[in-house]
Amino acid sequence: MNVDDVVAEKIAAAAARAEAAKRRRAAFKAARQRGLAARHAQKLRNLAASQQRSATPNDGTATDTNKEQ
Repeated sequence: MNVDDVVAEKIAAAAARAEAAKRRRAAFKAARQRGLAARHAQKLRNLAASQQRSATPNDGTATDTNKEQ
C-alpha cells in the first residue's frame, strides 16, 4: 500500500462522513419543520377556540356593559 492509496482512503472516509452529516442535518431540518408546522397549527386552533369562547356568553344571554346605573 503506497501513500496515494492511504490518502485516497482518508479522502473517501471524509467524504462518507460529510455525506452522513448532510443526511443527518436534512433529517433534523425536516423534523423541525414538521414540528414547527404542527405548533403553528395548534396555536391557530387555540386562538380560534379562545375567540369563539369569548364571543359567546356563558349563559347564552347577551350582556350590556354600557348600561347606566
